[in-house]
Amino acid sequence: MALIMIVDDSPTDAHVLRKILEKHGYHTVLAADAREGIEAAHRKKPDLILMDVVMPGLNGFQATRELTSDPETAGIPVIIVTRKDQQVDRVWGMRQGARDYLTKPVREKTLLSLVSEALAA
Repeated sequence: MALIMIVDDSPTDAHVLRKILEKHGYHTVLAADAREGIEAAHRKKPDLILMDVVMPGLNGFQATRELTSDPETAGIPVIIVTRKDQQVDRVWGMRQGARDYLTKPVREKTLLSLVSEALAA
């Protein structure tokens, strides 16, 4: 089954995502901030990354841009998962290279659908 990296500085949000994904057979790995996520993406080569936006230091938009522009990680789809729900945030996230954009709190069915689509692409 696919390996999905969850990059989120909120232990609660990361736990919710992890619980949903693992319940449906996915393997997960956690990163507590964007820099850690970028480094782990290079080491672990996940099949998909779920990226929060608001984190200390490097934010999720910056990390997504860095991952999608690096030839070593550009093939890993990124779905932004955040509480930032303004249209301008969604547009900006997609311009950074995100495959999709999901707002928290996530709905299990929506999350699984987007994950499935991203992994199939």
